Amino acid sequence: MSAETNDDAERAVVRLRPKSDARAIRHGFPWVFADELVLDRRTKALTPGTLAVLEDAERRPMGLVTVNPHSKIAARMLDRDPQARIDGDWLQGRIARALALRTRFYDDPFYRLVHAEADGLPGVVIDRFGDAAVIQPNAAWAETHIAALTGALMAATGVTRVVKNGTGRARALEGLADEMAVVAGTVDAPIPVTMNGATYLADLTGGQKTGLFFDQRPNHAFAAKLARGARVLDVFSHVGGFALAALAAGAEQALCVDSSAPALDLAQRGAAASGLDARLSVRRGDAFATLEALAQEGARFEMVICDPPAFAPNKPALEAGLRAYERVARLAAPLVAPGGFLVLCSCSHAADLSAFRNACGRGIGRGGRRAQLLHTGFAGPDHPQLPQLTESGYLKALFFRLDG
Repeated sequence: MSAETNDDAERAVVRLRPKSDARAIRHGFPWVFADELVLDRRTKALTPGTLAVLEDAERRPMGLVTVNPHSKIAARMLDRDPQARIDGDWLQGRIARALALRTRFYDDPFYRLVHAEADGLPGVVIDRFGDAAVIQPNAAWAETHIAALTGALMAATGVTRVVKNGTGRARALEGLADEMAVVAGTVDAPIPVTMNGATYLADLTGGQKTGLFFDQRPNHAFAAKLARGARVLDVFSHVGGFALAALAAGAEQALCVDSSAPALDLAQRGAAASGLDARLSVRRGDAFATLEALAQEGARFEMVICDPPAFAPNKPALEAGLRAYERVARLAAPLVAPGGFLVLCSCSHAADLSAFRNACGRGIGRGGRRAQLLHTGFAGPDHPQLPQLTESGYLKALFFRLDG
């Protein structure tokens, strides 16, 4: 595991513009944006994913970065040592460090193993499912070095099956094509994952993201505490994250709503594997239309959870995204029985907690209800945050109790 992953005999050098904020980089911010970097002819000619020494405007080395001159994020910090050798041993060391943290929190090997910049591997997400793992190489350097990453992952953890999930918005921003492939071993069936007393089925090759949303685990658990004896509505349910945890904790019944038939099928199969299928029902359809239809049907639930996709994935989408979150709250609030609970979630990093909370409050009010905010949840400790990078702390879950 010692082969150098960068083939350049002499490393390239890239430089900050004179008015760029070098202090932010020195204090831990991991990105250099395109308008902060000197993009001369030589730098623009670098192959995306090239390793280079970053210098400040006075030509003082700041660290080793990976460069993509075609991306808005033109450089990502890999190592503060500009002479660092990025080889298999280096990669294995970063993964081993991430593994040591997860094993402190989780007895079973089901978790997010690498959370990109927060774990020192920029643009790399790795979710672990026992002896299998899914790598999302969302930056050009990770795509270029997928073989080395796979080898380091297997050596550090002992996993024998690895899926490369090369899909998603982040890759498009890096100029990378979509690709899904099994790069080690075989994965031919969904993998059962036990969390919060329920069994979930994770489809590593055909499901959303990596197949399961580990980030919501603590919020599933908190919701489950409120769900005993309740009728539960889980909207944007995916494979039944909130619904199955609620049923395992004693909810009377749960309804999953999602637009994906395969996701709902996995929810039902997970319920069957958990012995909960008699109390779970599913309804396929557009979430907004289904919320409206349920209101017209006079349906009421002691708990309603809405966990939509990112409505505000970036700043240009923020205003429209906040309107969408407000609309979700407005449509969901009337479905909550008096004294019941409403859980509203956002995975949009562009919508900070204050903006999201305000949008939800407006929506609840427009839905004719008053609320107490009981709890604010975030991602679990397998999704650590880099303090200097707000994007690494994207998930918010608001738990409200609604009046009569």
